[in-house]
Amino acid sequence: MTIPDVKEDWSGRVNTLTLGATEAEGGTRGRTVTIGGASGIPFLSFDGETPNPPAIAMEVIDKQPVTWSKPLEDVYGDVWSDPPAWARRVKEFGADLVNLRLVSTHPDEGDRSPEEAVETVRAVLEAVDLPLIVWGCQVPDKDQQVMPKIAEAAQGENCLLGAATETDYRTLTAAARAYGHKLIALAPCDINKTKQVNILITDMGYPLDDVVIYPTTAALGYGMEYIYSILERGRLAALSGDRFLAQPVILDVGYEAWRAKEAKASDEFAETWGAAQERGPAWEAVTATTLMQGSVDLLVMCHPKAAQAVRNAVNELAGEALMVSAG
Repeated sequence: MTIPDVKEDWSGRVNTLTLGATEAEGGTRGRTVTIGGASGIPFLSFDGETPNPPAIAMEVIDKQPVTWSKPLEDVYGDVWSDPPAWARRVKEFGADLVNLRLVSTHPDEGDRSPEEAVETVRAVLEAVDLPLIVWGCQVPDKDQQVMPKIAEAAQGENCLLGAATETDYRTLTAAARAYGHKLIALAPCDINKTKQVNILITDMGYPLDDVVIYPTTAALGYGMEYIYSILERGRLAALSGDRFLAQPVILDVGYEAWRAKEAKASDEFAETWGAAQERGPAWEAVTATTLMQGSVDLLVMCHPKAAQAVRNAVNELAGEALMVSAG
């Protein structure tokens, strides 16, 4: 029996985007990270190329987290009040990028000034030579003060800045354009809103090729199917030629996975759910490996065990895809 060829003739492909800048490119990073470029369904090499497997950024917060569970405290507790030391730790764990979250600029989390936030960003840039993702506190009035200062201070480093939304995009877009950074476009689980944010950004003259889509994230068991379907629909539209959905995708997996009660619950539930030290990283890893098959280009993760498990899964899936193609 002959098996029919199921390869699609896609008319589009995902934009390729590079983060970070080496000394030769005007920055101080030791290497750059390129994401995107897919011309087919993830891990189906007969359907198209996936030149850049999902990259992994690891979390660094600019103040000690108060809700993180014991498995994460065991890994980061001795450095999590020191962002540069925390950045060095995630580099040791093999992170491709550092994901820096400026939580302490939030009015209810310390209300640190733009100048203090700039000091933190500069310290992290000096501590490690990895490309940098920088998020504001997600309070528009405060981010409009902070993020332009961050963009200016990191000029030349080709950072990824987040996040532009449908109602708050002008200031961050202008700063990213003025100082040469890439931009995260956030739209909550809605294909049409994702396109709308991208249209608003490009109407300001910002290049669509420099945008990364963030469609928000759900943890395993908490809206996973819905998020997966959004990812899948967006990628199919991109491959079908929709240029406003042809951007690489970032997912904030670690943050969402460790909010789930199954991940953060203590060992009082070990008898039924398993030991917390294994359960939490497994919850994060399974969330990431599931979603990346719906099409993800950049994963933000927390626990090193989870990150390593995802790397192993990527290698295995890519190897199987090559075998299928050769067969």
